[in-house]
Amino acid sequence: MPTQAQIIARLPRHLRPYACVQDYARYTARDHAVWRFIMRQLTRSLEHSAHPVYFEGLKKTGIRLDRIPSIDEMNRCLEPLGWSALVVDGYIPTSVFSEFQMRRILAIAMDMRSIDNILYTPAPDIVHESAGHAPFIVDVDYAEYLQRFGEISMKAISTQADHAVFLAIRALSALKEARNASDAELANAQAGLDAALAANDHSSEAARLARLQWWTIEYGLVGDVADYKLFGAGLLSSLGESRSCLDDGAVRKLPLTVEAVNTPYDITRPQPQLFVARSCQHLTQVLEVFAQGMCFRKGGAESLRVAIDSGSVCTARYNSGLEVGGVFDRVLTDAIGNAIYLGTRGPTQLAFQGRELVGHGVETHAEGYGSPVGRLQGLPRCLSDYSVDELKSLGIAVGRNVRLDYLSGIRVQGRLDSLRRESGRNLIFSFSDCTVTGLAGERLFEPHWGRYDLGVGEAIVSVCGGPADRESLADTEAFDTTTREPAQPSPTDRQLDAIYADLRALRERGAPASSDLQPIENALQRFPGEWLARLELLELANADRAERLQRELAHLAQCDADKRPLIEMGLGGLSEATTRPAPSRTA
Repeated sequence: MPTQAQIIARLPRHLRPYACVQDYARYTARDHAVWRFIMRQLTRSLEHSAHPVYFEGLKKTGIRLDRIPSIDEMNRCLEPLGWSALVVDGYIPTSVFSEFQMRRILAIAMDMRSIDNILYTPAPDIVHESAGHAPFIVDVDYAEYLQRFGEISMKAISTQADHAVFLAIRALSALKEARNASDAELANAQAGLDAALAANDHSSEAARLARLQWWTIEYGLVGDVADYKLFGAGLLSSLGESRSCLDDGAVRKLPLTVEAVNTPYDITRPQPQLFVARSCQHLTQVLEVFAQGMCFRKGGAESLRVAIDSGSVCTARYNSGLEVGGVFDRVLTDAIGNAIYLGTRGPTQLAFQGRELVGHGVETHAEGYGSPVGRLQGLPRCLSDYSVDELKSLGIAVGRNVRLDYLSGIRVQGRLDSLRRESGRNLIFSFSDCTVTGLAGERLFEPHWGRYDLGVGEAIVSVCGGPADRESLADTEAFDTTTREPAQPSPTDRQLDAIYADLRALRERGAPASSDLQPIENALQRFPGEWLARLELLELANADRAERLQRELAHLAQCDADKRPLIEMGLGGLSEATTRPAPSRTA
């Protein structure tokens, strides 16, 4: 089995900055106790409401209930399934997350939520990403849906406004989880998010796909509206919403259709409705219905206009296979709406099958690119289909002055210096001393501008989001992968962690004596609000000590409304554990 470092080394260069190697030693004993509490309560709560695959998947994907999972252990289990896992630091760009998914890699946030955010974490964490997403990988149909979703999501066109919202969410979530964030920092970050949301109409392909992901992968139900099971990772990893969503009076259940892409969601509050899929195959069917209307399937002038409106890097593919990647700012059409000329501004690359063509990267086309689209007058086939000999018979040969007249009225005239062919097709004709004019005589290219690289093709068959060659254009889509340094543990943190470490050691050793527990109970008196350690001590306590701890916990629950539901969950779980055997699946 490859190590995490080896998996990272095999990634394309543009993905490597987002992947990390898990530093397992960074998780404290208190972190493990929080994980254990969450997982014990979740598996207890989900016993009858989660899809049965969930419990099978927990065991088969290397996720234990008693401690935070090791990514290496998970990879040993995922490898036979054709998947692997890597840790990432918080929110990563949607396109990057999608490419990991397309490559059958689970991107798992490395952080563990704090005890203060035990019910809900504002930032991605290892509970949600591993215990929520990984278990369903064992279902072949679901795994195929996840991979297919990644493939399609990579092609979605996003806007600058989408990116601004992403950056604002990332900044705010990191601050909320950081214990050393000031009120002023939080207020500024919230204001930044509010402004970004107000400026975004959320109608882009990427935004609508994000809704479909939310209502399926994150908050999906499976079955029918009268008899359903939970399978969405957001539900399966939420102590609160995994229960509250079962109230059909408060949360409507709707059959899943493609209309879900028009249903907005709010990540800050419980959802008012959820969608029910018939099966994992049904998920893929809905995804494909949406994909049929995306620009990567439709192409044409309409799709180029979507790319222009996005203001982001997109890729247009000619029927010849030539790919133009950059920020599009121009499309000319004929009288019936066919694209006859396209243009970009700023760094642009020309590529074929996702690989940048030598000599046609952003250095060559740093100021932008423009080229006609269409068939030449008098030719029965697309210019890309002609052999070199056929071109010569038409007077189109390297070293000659050539004039190309398009049906649209665009004319290209200059000295043909070279032509680029791939897979038996003409992709690029390079001219010197070249003039390009439109139907009305307008100049689209002047000789003194330098070499003119004519893109060959009669139609734009696909337009998708992102660069044509993601690795070669990665630098132009630079993203700050640095994150806020976590707060250093205080003396109080270290003292608390020592208590949790002692509790863990005693529990794993088994049948501790009363004398072993007394020092821990004494130490806890310095932390009157530490409810979770008292619950863990209660598990090990004899009758007299248990009665005293229960009184302390009852007092805490009475004094602190936020802690009350957590304490009640913990006590309920302990009560059940004493009256029946633990289910075999909770290893």
